[in-house]
Amino acid sequence: QFDMKMAARVLWGSLSLLRLVWCLLPQTGYVHPDEFFQSPEVMAEDVLGIKAARPWEFHPSSPCRTVVFPLLTSGSAFWLLRLWEEWGPWPGPVSGYALLVGPRLLLTSLSFALDLAVYHVAPRWGAERWNALVLLSGSYVTLVFYTRTFSNAIEGLLFVWLLVLVSPRVTGSCTPKKPAPGPLWHSWLLGGVMAAGFFNRPTFLAFALVPLFLWGTYGATNPSLKSLTKEALVLLPGATLTAVGFVAVDSCYFSSPSRPINGFLLFGVLHAHALQAAWQQLRACLQAFIQMGFPRALAARSLQSSPRSHLLLLYFMPLALLSVFSHQEARFLIPLLVPLVLLCSLQTQLAPRKGTLVLCNALGALFFGCLHQGGLVPGLGHLEQVVRAPALPRVPTHYTLLFTHTYMPPRHLLHLPGLGSPVEVVDMGGAEDQLLCQALSNLTRQPACHVAGGPWLCRLFVVTPGTTRSAMKKCSFPLKNETLIFPHLTLEDPPALSSLLSGAWRYHLSLHILELGEKPDNMTEKPLPKTQP
Repeated sequence: QFDMKMAARVLWGSLSLLRLVWCLLPQTGYVHPDEFFQSPEVMAEDVLGIKAARPWEFHPSSPCRTVVFPLLTSGSAFWLLRLWEEWGPWPGPVSGYALLVGPRLLLTSLSFALDLAVYHVAPRWGAERWNALVLLSGSYVTLVFYTRTFSNAIEGLLFVWLLVLVSPRVTGSCTPKKPAPGPLWHSWLLGGVMAAGFFNRPTFLAFALVPLFLWGTYGATNPSLKSLTKEALVLLPGATLTAVGFVAVDSCYFSSPSRPINGFLLFGVLHAHALQAAWQQLRACLQAFIQMGFPRALAARSLQSSPRSHLLLLYFMPLALLSVFSHQEARFLIPLLVPLVLLCSLQTQLAPRKGTLVLCNALGALFFGCLHQGGLVPGLGHLEQVVRAPALPRVPTHYTLLFTHTYMPPRHLLHLPGLGSPVEVVDMGGAEDQLLCQALSNLTRQPACHVAGGPWLCRLFVVTPGTTRSAMKKCSFPLKNETLIFPHLTLEDPPALSSLLSGAWRYHLSLHILELGEKPDNMTEKPLPKTQP
């Protein structure tokens, strides 16, 4: 028994080291644009003043997301990098690598709060502590998703610490009895976590429903919405204080300098309406929860004494509620990792098959961490070096970087100056071949290439997956050079099975960076189609 525990501790330590090292390598996989465009892309422009593509959610005219967590995560990392730029032992502009790894390293450090939480709650829920920690640290969800700047990762961290706060009361005794009032700071902290989770993502209510219900109805012989509301009132001071803090920070960030008071009031009203809608939604869910008979079931001694039943509710209730929404993505379920780990680590539960578990997590980590859109981030690093080292140093150069059939390129990784940058980034999305050729014809006739004082050197780069590389042949542009970055898999344009079985499989599983010359013919210039910035 001692040897098994020691082996589990060594394995957890090794997997934790892997989590840290893989973050620093770094991971090349590009899971979803939200990783960049809901945090680092915005903060890089605000803190470092570099060129970025600000999404509409963070425009002062249409604020839709809180800026508190981006400021605390990516903002803090970029602030440290800014200090390094100015006061470090090697002053100078930071690299794209530092811009990529800095925020990820901070999230990776925060991900160990998951391990700490599981270490504390696992025995309370009847789970074997070190088995749970090994399952957690070996999961590809932890290795990939919890080390990225996703708001879902923040949601998962808040959810697991909500479990830490409610666990002493929910799992404290098998005999139903009215619990003694806890310390004041506990209820304030619990309310603060609830408010912070909602401001981060409104879906946090789906995850918090069961923990709060178990916490509020513990010891009640006949739970009802009225009694639950009475218990929830103790959360109000902490939730209110946290909400006021979020409203103040968001209002100061989004308000116009000329009308800060009006902006503060407007944004405060918007948050108040959002909180009211959230409370109405939570109230409706609780009413349905009670009417469906769950409280009577939970009050039964057989369920009260079974952590398994509570963990099943913690896992399946958010899953059911999130399944109602039409917009669904796998990363929305990131917070459910901890209840699943506890379920699989119960002392009365058969251990999962180790071979299958290792294989599934290894495949998930390699797919999301390396393969999926895996050439785009290294490709941006390559283009950053091209832009920083011009072919003719004394000749002004204008660069056009056109991306097609890839995810949105995060501009901040190019580390371009915010004003007067000689680099234009064009995102064509999944444009058809004809539109692509038309856009290229227009871009080769840039006015910047014919300014007074002599022609500029213009360089045009096209970034495209290997599966859509053939479209470039239709445009008849001369090819100067081509760089392949392996691996790169896009599920929007997946390679055919026959191409993977042929000798050209590496060609189709690479990202192609092509430098094109000017088309020799005299095509009439047409307006450039509108593209998403």
